[in-house]
Amino acid sequence: MSVPTGDAVALTSALVRCDSRNPSLAPGATGEGAIAVVLRDVLASWGMDARVIEVAPERPNVVAIIHGTGGGRSMMFNGHIDTVGVEGMVHPPFDASIRDGRLYGRGSSDMKGGVAAMCAAAARVRGGAGGQLKGDLVIAAVMDEEWTSLGTRALLDSGLRADAAIVTEPTGLRIMPAHKGFVWLEIVVAGRASHGSRWDIGVDAIRGAGLFLAELDRLDREALPRRTHQLLGRPSVHASVIEGGLGLSTYPDRCVIKVERRTLPGERAQDVLVEFQSLCARVRATRPEFGFETTVSFAQPPSDVPLDAPVVEALSTSVREAGHAMSIAGMSAWTDAALLNERGIPAICFGPGDMGLAHAAEEYIAVNEIEHATAILASLARRWCN
Repeated sequence: MSVPTGDAVALTSALVRCDSRNPSLAPGATGEGAIAVVLRDVLASWGMDARVIEVAPERPNVVAIIHGTGGGRSMMFNGHIDTVGVEGMVHPPFDASIRDGRLYGRGSSDMKGGVAAMCAAAARVRGGAGGQLKGDLVIAAVMDEEWTSLGTRALLDSGLRADAAIVTEPTGLRIMPAHKGFVWLEIVVAGRASHGSRWDIGVDAIRGAGLFLAELDRLDREALPRRTHQLLGRPSVHASVIEGGLGLSTYPDRCVIKVERRTLPGERAQDVLVEFQSLCARVRATRPEFGFETTVSFAQPPSDVPLDAPVVEALSTSVREAGHAMSIAGMSAWTDAALLNERGIPAICFGPGDMGLAHAAEEYIAVNEIEHATAILASLARRWCN
């Protein structure tokens, strides 16, 4: 596929035309294999040594490194190439049509525009005026971010490192140094099955679940608002799924509640588990007939980089020099920046697109934002690596 060197919009179109739905979210989807080959071939045509590195069967990362001359800091540009499904979309998901300054398609905003911008920025730095970079510039296009982030985990497990990272998620060109984490919990409420007429021996697990939900409501109304972060506000919690019951004339012996708790920097999954065990204990103290078992099914950490960190200051300067208003905010969604930070690589989010359009029935990205992001990222690479 022929894409002019450093043309971020053309590369966005090429990537959107690739169906890269994550098979963990879209049964039957083929994953990231095809898009990885397209991206590798484009980067190779731009003069980069790009490698396809398999993480799971037919589901690879793409990594390219522009090696510096030495003596400079290294930078990683990171972005994911998988997308969610296309059910309910109101326009063709993979035709990458451009209308009224917008490029439409699944993944255009989340986040193939950002991946294209970081790759085009690297090409412009590599082949532009100003000579070679002193520090290395790493391009990492990863798989599976939409599910369990196998791609970035494998990248880090391989030993790849950098002095800082930009995750080019859609931020509308705002600098986002922090985002919340999340913990998924499962609470199993135990009752005792019996015929509906035997109130004397039946224990209604669904009623027990209701008592737990009342405690959950108290947590959300009273305790969580007292914890705040300057960019992210308060943590949150919601009951996502509830399952239970055997029949209209049977006392339910079991009810399962699945809950998501969004966490602030400093809150760990273990802390949340203890918090929920305390909620269950409050119910049990007044209603000992109910049993509760609480487990964490999955968790991702929060992410936080200080506002005065060198990478934030360097990116702020590049944004201002490009003539844009510099804005710092908290990221609403979870991203791979948390995994990079966890491994000691200061990582912040910055890229084109609107997170409000991610996973939506209508998904598009403003073409001019792709161009602006590319220019800013190229400026940042020169500033940071030199």
